[in-house]
Amino acid sequence: MKMPAFEYACPETLAEAVALLASHDGEAKPIAGGQSLLPMMAFRVAQPTLLVDLRKLAELRGIRISSDGVRLGALVRWRDIQDDARLATAHPLLADAIKHVAHYQVRNRGTVGGSMAHADPASEMPGVAVTCDAEIAVRGKSGTRTIKAADFFLGALTTALAPDEIITEVRLPAWPANRRHGFQEFARRRGDFAMSGVALFYDLDAGGKAANAHVGVIGVGDHPKRLAAVEAVVNGQTVDEATIAKAVAAASAAVEPPDDIHASAAYRKALTGTLVERALRSAAA
Repeated sequence: MKMPAFEYACPETLAEAVALLASHDGEAKPIAGGQSLLPMMAFRVAQPTLLVDLRKLAELRGIRISSDGVRLGALVRWRDIQDDARLATAHPLLADAIKHVAHYQVRNRGTVGGSMAHADPASEMPGVAVTCDAEIAVRGKSGTRTIKAADFFLGALTTALAPDEIITEVRLPAWPANRRHGFQEFARRRGDFAMSGVALFYDLDAGGKAANAHVGVIGVGDHPKRLAAVEAVVNGQTVDEATIAKAVAAASAAVEPPDDIHASAAYRKALTGTLVERALRSAAA
């Protein structure tokens, strides 16, 4: 299908990019890797009148790791994350999740900021962000602000971004050395959209029991979310067979996925429980 007509701009500064978006009354879109936006335009799901190319904005690049956590520039590609050996210890949940993102070619072009702004309910990065209490830094004509991941995703392909705002950075809190984690997802083919996915972690207290459990899911609703019921089952417990069985039941009961052409709601509920089981076993091991 042919692309709709549009204008194109490639600003040299972030301020110029914001001004271009602000001048088009919501009809302009920023473009980075284009792995989601361009197919949507081809199918007329999105029809911006102006594309604002962010590729010259060096300030949106780079992975910064400190005692405060990990900061991912909006133009960081999935390939950049895979190639950064520091993340194996600085944020192993992120490193594991990104292995599941799409296919090799997409990982070479797709960006962190693009995934967050696109807000696909089955995307891995939004799921990691919500699970880990990440913060999203954005800039618009009114200045800069920081949005908690839990407040950022409003629904399928819908976020708290204003039309003139650009994501500049995703901030993940520091990762303690003794933290246990697991990431599991299931798709018909590796790299396809997940029918369900689970990201989780927990810390160990002095007695070896789980504390500060965070359990997030993707692909089973219109946006990623935490499963408080599962976290309550895990916290204060040894992650053994009994705890895992209770967590599986709680996970299946906590999600209300829709029926669609790929799977029934009942299948996705059961699948989510299975993925929680696998993720907890991986974390405990």
